[in-house]
Amino acid sequence: MTQVGVTLLIVVGARILRLGFDMVAGGAAPFALIYPAIMLATLFARAFAGALTATIMILYIWYFLYPLERSFKFVNSAGAFSVGIVIVTTVMTIAIAELFRRTAHHATQERDREIAERDLFLAEFDHRMKNNFAIVAGLLDLQKRRAREPATAAALETAQMRVDSIARAHRHLYRGTGQPGTVEIRDYLTDLCAALAESLFLQGGITLSCDSDHAAVPRDRAVSIGLVVNELVTNAAKHAFPGRDLGSISVTLRNRTEGGWRVTVADDGVGMPKDAALPEKGNGLGSRLVEAFARQAGGTLSTESDDTGTRVVMRLEA
Repeated sequence: MTQVGVTLLIVVGARILRLGFDMVAGGAAPFALIYPAIMLATLFARAFAGALTATIMILYIWYFLYPLERSFKFVNSAGAFSVGIVIVTTVMTIAIAELFRRTAHHATQERDREIAERDLFLAEFDHRMKNNFAIVAGLLDLQKRRAREPATAAALETAQMRVDSIARAHRHLYRGTGQPGTVEIRDYLTDLCAALAESLFLQGGITLSCDSDHAAVPRDRAVSIGLVVNELVTNAAKHAFPGRDLGSISVTLRNRTEGGWRVTVADDGVGMPKDAALPEKGNGLGSRLVEAFARQAGGTLSTESDDTGTRVVMRLEA
């Protein structure tokens, strides 16, 4: 029924188009529209629709237009030869169109099969990666619970959060929503900030917000950006609000007009002491890690700090 419906639609469309041609050059090239019509019918509804379209149009033109109106008779042998050539060429056209349709259909099926296999492989790889990260995080958590020194427990907790940041980047990488090998940075940072707010017990008056433009960032750079954000947010949560119940930390990522991105982590805390090391100075493990992660991402850091808070900006070239 679908093939018959397509045939009738194409025949009617060809007839309407033929009427328009007849208004300009009446009776010229009566068989001209057969070939595009049967190609469309074959490509969209298989060879049967093409053959049915050819049969209807040839019989209609033969009887009503060529060579004598309302007659299947020929004036001479040349007319019969012309109709015979049209029939042979329409059969050839249908065969070629059907071969092309089957080839394209086979190629589409092969592509879909390869995509399904790729998705299956990525799902399996994603599952294994999640298990590996979960094992590492579990071992760190076990060691943290056994640690007797608060400093050791805090260091293990920080390491656990870094592992979680990397794991989240890989989860977003294999969701298959972006370009191959890239991470949708807005979704990743939103997910990361939500996890940081939960793990750092940010609640009540201390809030963490995230606002990011849409951008497809290469996997390795996204991991480095996440690690920088992880370090800066953790540092702000632990040191920016001593003795305070109110405060805010914000994470933003903006696309730069000249290309690349600008990542900002800011808080409205007490600011850094005059003699404290800024991230670019490279003193202290946390500062050295931020600097190392920023270099790994291909970015440069700048820090502003006063009694109204601290603002760290990382600029990344495209």
